[in-house]
Amino acid sequence: MRRLFGTDGVRGLANGELLTPELALALAASAARVLAERDRSHRPVAVVGRDPRASGEMLEAAVVAGLASAGADAVRVGVLPTPAVAHLVDALGADLGVMISASHNAMPDNGIKLFAAGGHKLPDALELAVEQGLDRPSARPTGSAIGRVRDEPDAGARYITHLLANTPQPLAGLRVVVDCAHGAASTVAPECYARAGAEVVAMAAEPDGLNINDGVGSTHLEPLRAAVRAHGADLGVAHDGDADRCLAVDADGRTVDGDQLMAVLAVAMQEAGELVDDTLVATVMSNLGLHLAMRERGINLRCTQVGDRYVLEELRAGGFALGGEQSGHVVLPAVATTGDGLLTALRVMARMAQTGKSLADLAGIVTVLPQVLENVAVTDREAVASSAAVRDAVAAAQARLGDTGRVLLRPSGTELLVRVMVEAPTLDEARSTADELAAVVAAAS
Repeated sequence: MRRLFGTDGVRGLANGELLTPELALALAASAARVLAERDRSHRPVAVVGRDPRASGEMLEAAVVAGLASAGADAVRVGVLPTPAVAHLVDALGADLGVMISASHNAMPDNGIKLFAAGGHKLPDALELAVEQGLDRPSARPTGSAIGRVRDEPDAGARYITHLLANTPQPLAGLRVVVDCAHGAASTVAPECYARAGAEVVAMAAEPDGLNINDGVGSTHLEPLRAAVRAHGADLGVAHDGDADRCLAVDADGRTVDGDQLMAVLAVAMQEAGELVDDTLVATVMSNLGLHLAMRERGINLRCTQVGDRYVLEELRAGGFALGGEQSGHVVLPAVATTGDGLLTALRVMARMAQTGKSLADLAGIVTVLPQVLENVAVTDREAVASSAAVRDAVAAAQARLGDTGRVLLRPSGTELLVRVMVEAPTLDEARSTADELAAVVAAAS
């Protein structure tokens, strides 16, 4: 059987070939059975949340039916961010969390992400057990053994209370524009930032089930730039569809990416004595500018493979306090078990309020080098990436750039592609070096 779970759950075209109501029901039922087999002391309880895309209503109904049919109780929390579902799994003492969302993907897509007890990502072994249980015949509970379904009307309020309790500084004096992507944060983000003390201008906060991520959100920053300038705001915050990440723009509309947000938080946490072992965890895709800025401030930068699950694994293995990705997926393990875009934004704004500095000043500790990424189609990604011709070309390019640039070449984990990333002092140099390496990769295919 093919692996259904990618690095971020099961995702695909909703009601298409893969992500059907039948699959959602079967996945939920299998997850409930797997949990029941591991602990027979009580009936499993699962928290179920979703983003506002139209197909989420259909998939939520299927997931809830699957859970109840396998003897698990389902607690529906409605439309909430992914990190809210993770938090509520822990806060409500549940055994499982199910988030129905395709994050930043376009509206026709959807996805199913599972959380284990405590709100942690489901371990690989449990994911495999859930998949293997899809086609396994099992007895169906009847009578009182069938799972029950209830709603948790205070779910959003509980999540906001959690966020406010972990915001170290009132945000009075700050004006922020928040782009909610017509997504899961459309209600909770504006309310939370306002209650923290900021003056809030909300945009793209009217989801209708069809407009999620449609020209707005963290992958479309132009509307946010315009709004920040129009309202004279101190900053803008952009969430994706499920609000597990955020990007920002400063008062002049310049992008502040995940690398820069992590740098702002790392310095703040180092000053407060909260940055465990003076270490920040990021992926190999983080800009060289972040490496240089952290080195200058005595902060170690540990790099993982691309993917938030690898960042989470490194954070947990080392007991570190901060990690994330250039995409704006930032994790603070002492407060959250997964990336939380609202928590990230609150912490960054608190730093602005504490220091009296603008976001541009705070983020300016990172000089972002021009970065060019090219994807080259190949027939055998591993063989091409490890070929002598490609290795020699990469080594020559890196030697030419020296300490002023960086070359990263890696096979895609999911497609027949080799990804070529080059950072250099100028965009022209980065582009010409990437083109040169891409030609070598293509010739080696």
